[in-house]
Amino acid sequence: MKLILMGTNDFVVPIFDSLANKHDIIAVFTRAPKPMGRKHILTPSPVHVWAQSRGLDVHNSIQEFDSVAQKPDMIVVISYGVILRDNVLNAAPCINIHPSSLPKYRGPSPIRTAILNGDENMDVCLMQVTSELDAGDVYMRENISIDENDTNETIENKVSVVATEMLDRYLKNPSDFPPVAQNGEPSFTRKFDGSDEIIDWKKTPQQIHNQIRALGCGRTKINGMDVKILETRIENGELKILKIQPSGKNPMDWKSFINGLHGADIKYGE
Repeated sequence: MKLILMGTNDFVVPIFDSLANKHDIIAVFTRAPKPMGRKHILTPSPVHVWAQSRGLDVHNSIQEFDSVAQKPDMIVVISYGVILRDNVLNAAPCINIHPSSLPKYRGPSPIRTAILNGDENMDVCLMQVTSELDAGDVYMRENISIDENDTNETIENKVSVVATEMLDRYLKNPSDFPPVAQNGEPSFTRKFDGSDEIIDWKKTPQQIHNQIRALGCGRTKINGMDVKILETRIENGELKILKIQPSGKNPMDWKSFINGLHGADIKYGE
């Protein structure tokens, strides 16, 4: 098939790489380079870097869609983060991988939301892209587990493996997978920001653990120092901190941090 690929994030790269080994990729669309790091250096997305490494035609703006010379048989969208207009949706069948048990968790952060809520499993859906957000018919569903210490990154890796297999099966013969309308009341996710990382120590150990593994860190004060808690576990119902990063310092294990307190009592949130 002649495919146009649209995506941005790390976990999309192995999926697209598998597609490129089996299909004719006529163009890749990805988000524009963003300023990264302290020096705010413009950095292309992982998908952009991958597409360039394979010598593919790369576009950073969906406004350039109509300039693509060849017409695709299908458009594959995964974690692109751009609303598609009629000129794209009407150009070819447009399919999407959405990692949630649709219609649950439509929107931009289904994996983080599932982890934050303590869900123990989720679906990976291969679906039709429509003008309404994540509301299209579903062609395939595969269920994956969310283990108690899974993070956004580890779940993305699971999704990448499952999505690669799903797309391979679907693209061999799309007619084998009739569309099924989503059933039930939809729920929606939102983008998270730095304020979501602030730890409320009144929450349960499990809730705080879920917050840290969903968002990548939790921000708080310990003995008056601003810190980011990077990794935790639940042991015997209590929160155990494994990795921490004091402000302005490199990440360290919890024991090294405690040693630096020289025997002082630990005060969380102060």
